[in-house]
Amino acid sequence: MDSVHRTVFVVDDDDDFRDSMQWLLESAHLDVVGFSSAQAFLDQYNGEPGCMLLDIRMPEINGLALQKMMQERNIRLPIIVITGHGDIPMAVNAMKNGAMDFIEKPFDDEVMLRLVDEALSRSTEIFQQQNQQRRTEQLYENLSRREKEVMTLVVSGMANREIAEELGISPKTVEVHRSRVMAKMEAENLPQLVNQAALLSN
Repeated sequence: MDSVHRTVFVVDDDDDFRDSMQWLLESAHLDVVGFSSAQAFLDQYNGEPGCMLLDIRMPEINGLALQKMMQERNIRLPIIVITGHGDIPMAVNAMKNGAMDFIEKPFDDEVMLRLVDEALSRSTEIFQQQNQQRRTEQLYENLSRREKEVMTLVVSGMANREIAEELGISPKTVEVHRSRVMAKMEAENLPQLVNQAALLSN
């Protein structure tokens, strides 16, 4: 594990199960927050990195419904679905909707800890991508309208002379705008600028 602070969110309406999961995870030196309902999680989640252990069967908002609501709100936590034997079709649906894995009760503690470790590693990657995307968006907003036009044409593969003809300006002016775009976007080369443009289109 690296030093990034991450939390395991346990969403299950069974108090005893939440308590036992908290004991297991804290014994592995993990931070744990339990919620007795999907709504309680939605009301209290503040965007922290981590992963979720999600019971598929809960009153009011079940696990599948919470998963969809998280997608709508762009809450990108890796989800491990906890399921009883009769809930496996629902768990499969959760996997189709993006859950990382599912584990059937009763389960082996070591298997659960391994899945949580994988989920937290994936969480780190997701949050690094989100931070990179936010940074790229901030840089892009600092470009002028003309610089944005030049950036779009540069990453499409057009040469300076072609861009000049497209925009009705001189190739020398294109070079100036292109240089400013690279500096403002903090891009060291064209491939990096292309990657940034891909992030902006997500």
